Amino acid sequence: MNFHPIRRFRRWRRSRQLCQSRIPIELWERVEQDALEHFRLSHHELARLRELASLFLLKKAISAAEGFEVDDYMRVVIASQACLLILEIDQDLSLDWFDGWHEVIVYPDSFFVVQQQPDEIGLVHEQRILLGGEAWGTGPVILSWKDAQPGHHVHGKGSNVILHEFAHKLDMLNGVANGMPPLHRDMKREDWTRAMSESYEDLLHQVERHHRTRIDPYGAESPAEFFAVVTEEFFEWPERLYHYYPKVYHQLKLFYRQDTLKRMTGPHH
Repeated sequence: MNFHPIRRFRRWRRSRQLCQSRIPIELWERVEQDALEHFRLSHHELARLRELASLFLLKKAISAAEGFEVDDYMRVVIASQACLLILEIDQDLSLDWFDGWHEVIVYPDSFFVVQQQPDEIGLVHEQRILLGGEAWGTGPVILSWKDAQPGHHVHGKGSNVILHEFAHKLDMLNGVANGMPPLHRDMKREDWTRAMSESYEDLLHQVERHHRTRIDPYGAESPAEFFAVVTEEFFEWPERLYHYYPKVYHQLKLFYRQDTLKRMTGPHH
């Protein structure tokens, strides 16, 4: 069966959608200055990111909770940083990497969720936990705007709640979040597993011994949280990730198909 006409039709349809719904340039330039400048993207990368973010906003509803009002600026901040993850792996602008769910819900501030936690003897207790973001498998991404707004790194320089929660969404494409997103054909599963496992165990070792951790200690919660945290580091503070966990940096470079360290520090890396 010849799929080329289907691909051509999809390209034509996306081109039509972009002609009608591309993020206005004035708004995009404001978001670029506030939320994207520190990523040091090229003009070409920014133009492509604008297209991806525009299509994201057509496919996903971004709505508010608790009487909060979400404006177009907030929507574009969220969409642009979410799409930064798939900038080089979504070559046909299909947004397939964000398939299977439909909504982003934005709270004004951190929000409480109830989680069930088993104790040492197996009894399950309900616990209220304050969060700045959460991602459900086929459900929404939930964000606190206070934590997600530009310039607010709630867990320090290398943190970014938008990147964190959307990394979970990529992880969940294989089912449950476990730190293993769908790898590309040119990547080796054993190399990924070795790099991630060794570094996760190192972070866990630091946390258990109450040492100062090399990256956000929240990554020691589980392999899924480790993947989300190192994704934040990869984009926000690649120098630190490369210094402490070079094998993880290399795997993320292969997965996201971006060299964020080179982008941040120049061609000598």
